[in-house]
Amino acid sequence: MWGPPCGRVNQIGVTGVDLPGMIGQLFCRIWLRGYATSIHRERVWDLPWSAADPGRHAFEWDEDEAARLTALVVPMVPSEADWAADPGRMAGFRFMDEVTVLLVSRYGRWVCGWDFSVHFGGPVEAWCCDSHSVGEPTETAECVVTCLLEWRDWLEDIAERFEQLAPLPDMDAEDRSWHLERAVTRLVTAVVNSTHAEGGWHGLCETTLTWFLTSTGLGRDEAQKAVEAAIGGRFKSYVAPAPTLVDTVGEDLAIRLTGRGFYRER
Repeated sequence: MWGPPCGRVNQIGVTGVDLPGMIGQLFCRIWLRGYATSIHRERVWDLPWSAADPGRHAFEWDEDEAARLTALVVPMVPSEADWAADPGRMAGFRFMDEVTVLLVSRYGRWVCGWDFSVHFGGPVEAWCCDSHSVGEPTETAECVVTCLLEWRDWLEDIAERFEQLAPLPDMDAEDRSWHLERAVTRLVTAVVNSTHAEGGWHGLCETTLTWFLTSTGLGRDEAQKAVEAAIGGRFKSYVAPAPTLVDTVGEDLAIRLTGRGFYRER
């Protein structure tokens, strides 16, 4: 289970324990015990690809819209008085959730990753966390806009990769296996590069691979189970996987889904 602002972690894998990930998850759970809000915020890992796919959700953007959004966010930023009256330091979390609700109402569910910071396994570089990124109102609002565009760019990049890597419908099992292995290798590498293999990066990796498989027509539950089984707890927080491990995970997933291997000399 993921929680704000932490990335998803695999607590116990086939090969052992992801201790940094477990510590991060425990920290989040303890911190959030005092965090109560009436807002139900969807998270990236909750979204099906149909909700995140930029090809299905138009995003009209220009300088005027940037100015309008900035103006809407500025008064939402917690004031010094808000922080002073909040000894639990939850004003920042509430702000982030309220911003998410605003963004979803304007643009759609895909926006929920706008604050998925690279420091917690996400691809967004401009955002850190509530304590470091929520400050002076105008600067904070402009940062929200930057993060939203960064998240959209990442989704568009991933969608383009999905289209390029998808196996053709009429391929036989062996050809499909080869294409699936290649897709896993390239998508894992893309996620590692985007997240810098920070804590919980493999959560976004699992989500990305699941999205890819569902984009090819596989059911979501089947895709999730296949991805989790192929990774098998072998990806760890703060550790970029070796190319041989990425190849192995790709091969395991491909064989699991097609029942066939492929010829390495390709």
